[in-house]
Amino acid sequence: MLALETERLLLREMGLHDVDALLTTFSDAATMRFYPKPFDRQMMQAWVEWNIRGYAERGFGLWTLILKESGEVIGDCGLVGQQVDGTDEVEIGYHVRRDLWGQGLATEAAQACRDYGFRQLRCDRLISLIHPANMASRRVAEKNGMTLAKEFIWRGKPTCVYAIRQNRGQDQR
Repeated sequence: MLALETERLLLREMGLHDVDALLTTFSDAATMRFYPKPFDRQMMQAWVEWNIRGYAERGFGLWTLILKESGEVIGDCGLVGQQVDGTDEVEIGYHVRRDLWGQGLATEAAQACRDYGFRQLRCDRLISLIHPANMASRRVAEKNGMTLAKEFIWRGKPTCVYAIRQNRGQDQR
């Protein structure tokens, strides 16, 4: 099921048929350097299954990211329910295949997800949880209109919370 379309990208619900194509992105050590480790096939399948459950339970999740021009699966981007300091939040998350970094694809996808979160899901606020050293993801969040709301330890790791409120363009702390 197609979720979103941008100028260069299609975002659709993940299926088990995406496991091998997504593994190209998620098994790359450089792409996954801020995760505990790169994914193997079993971890990738669990990730896809987790997102499939998210579509059924919440109506959203991370979507398979497809380059329109070639039809290639190049990663994922979407919305994830998170619990941060006892508050339910909706996070914009993204992973793009390393050979396509620096082309604005993550920003393009994240902006479409931001708009979807505000318009279709009626979220008041969206966040991105990013490791402080992940400067590329921090730049994507900033280009998505987010500002740094706080830094804290989340799930045992230093984490930046970038946030944006609907119709305000920046987080109101």
